[in-house]
Amino acid sequence: MVFGDWWVTFDSMARRSVLRFTNKGIYCPAGDFYIDPWRSVERALITHGHADHARPGMARYLASETAMPVMRHRLGEINIKTVAYGEARRIGDANVSFHPAGHVPGSAQIRVEVGGEVWVVSGDYKVVDDGVSEPFEPVKCDTFITECTFGLPVFKWDEPGQVARDVNAWWAKNASEGRFSICGAYSLGKAQRILAGLDPSIGPILTHGAIENTNEVLRAQGFQFPQTIRVTEETNPKDHKGAFVLASPAAMGTAWSGRFRPASTAFASGWMALRGVRRRRAADRGFVMSDHADWDGLNTAIKATGAERVFVTHGYTSVFRRWLEEQGFDAGIVETEFGADEEADA
Repeated sequence: MVFGDWWVTFDSMARRSVLRFTNKGIYCPAGDFYIDPWRSVERALITHGHADHARPGMARYLASETAMPVMRHRLGEINIKTVAYGEARRIGDANVSFHPAGHVPGSAQIRVEVGGEVWVVSGDYKVVDDGVSEPFEPVKCDTFITECTFGLPVFKWDEPGQVARDVNAWWAKNASEGRFSICGAYSLGKAQRILAGLDPSIGPILTHGAIENTNEVLRAQGFQFPQTIRVTEETNPKDHKGAFVLASPAAMGTAWSGRFRPASTAFASGWMALRGVRRRRAADRGFVMSDHADWDGLNTAIKATGAERVFVTHGYTSVFRRWLEEQGFDAGIVETEFGADEEADA
């Protein structure tokens, strides 16, 4: 089953349609709101601050307390209200609550209950505690809407602590040989995870402006990261020999990163699990790190919900839907416009 720009009901299955899939996004008729819409709407409930889920142009926003500052940083002075994790809200005839998704700071799964039927929209998520984001919490439901960005068995992440040790060992070796260590990572999520795991005793840590802007927002909320130095036009690389340079993916291979020489380069992304992507990136190292669930994580999360019906969105949807059907789930595919953050890294 593939559902695109039309709404879905399950009258034939004696199920009430709590959510509908429309050309604007995931819509709740009982509450007259959308979840992560990609067109302008009156009321938008937002799972997290990445640009493919939190878009400009909505009249009103509702998000988790932690997600709000990053959303304001990215979208400007929006009309936004917040909700604490687990706090129940009545919107029209729908009961709504937000629950940790473990994806990035402030990310949430959104639970919607109408007439005793419970649906959960996961947004993006991962089940492994990264030490920065609020850890994922399974939410029981009848229908679960899940991403499957990495919905193939080949995707299996290393333990976060091991990735941090690998990054530090790479940095220390480069610093001892007089090289900069330039690592590309998405500005919200992976950049902060890398920072949290760095050993400042190795040397100074320099950051791209897009990353440092996000760091400042999160630091103001109480998140703790090692001391960093924002790279500006006045930054002299000679003053920061052996530094770890944390760059946005767009800055890699540009004049911005080219000033740091000699250097070894790396990318942190789930796509680094694929050799072809590493070659195309032309980086010296690829650190397999993702803010999305891997194959095992997807299956673990779905089973924990107890859902009978699962809709899969962006990623390896056809393969993952077939797998779910083989496991006994009533599974379908929903076409959305999500997926721009980590997929852009590839």
